[in-house]
Amino acid sequence: MSIGRVITSPDCIAEGADWLAARDARIARALQQTGPLPLRLKPDGFAQLLSAIVSQQVSVASANAIWGRMEAADLDKPQSIFAASEEDMRAVGLSRQKIRYARELAAAPIDYIALRATPTDQVIKTLTQVPGIGVWTAEIYAMFSLGRADVFAPGDLALQEAARLLFDLPERPKDRALRAMAEDWSPWRSVAARLLWAYYRVAKDREGIA
Repeated sequence: MSIGRVITSPDCIAEGADWLAARDARIARALQQTGPLPLRLKPDGFAQLLSAIVSQQVSVASANAIWGRMEAADLDKPQSIFAASEEDMRAVGLSRQKIRYARELAAAPIDYIALRATPTDQVIKTLTQVPGIGVWTAEIYAMFSLGRADVFAPGDLALQEAARLLFDLPERPKDRALRAMAEDWSPWRSVAARLLWAYYRVAKDREGIA
């Protein structure tokens, strides 16, 4: 099974945005408001997933502070997680639950290089077998760390709210409904997600959305 298109440059994003705009006038209008969409590619590998776990249920500022302390303490590699005591990890700001998740991830037999050539559905299945990694985190990893062009994250609240606003829906579409809507944006669902996040920021600034 093919992994499909991989986003590698702003040109890929622009191609996807043009494709989407040609198929939906509302998306075309939204793109006029957002301007060019960001590339947002990130590295792949253990540290990226560990950082995602650290970021769960804390503010961006707190997550950045904790991750900075972890990097300074060299706690961003599997072997250093294995070697660290619980006290070491609590000292950088990890909760007991996140310490368990970090150790589970360090012990997980994930071949990060092989994931680059693995179909997205299997990537998500592999990652969500690790405690602490849910579907949303796995989809975001596939989207931004692996550059997959045709993956979406319908459980994301900002995407749900942006879809409600852009398509004038009576309420936020839930995960299943938004996933079904996103089928129309294949094979560029990752670009559609970038558009909706960008549109959410524009709308939030304009209307004061919470």
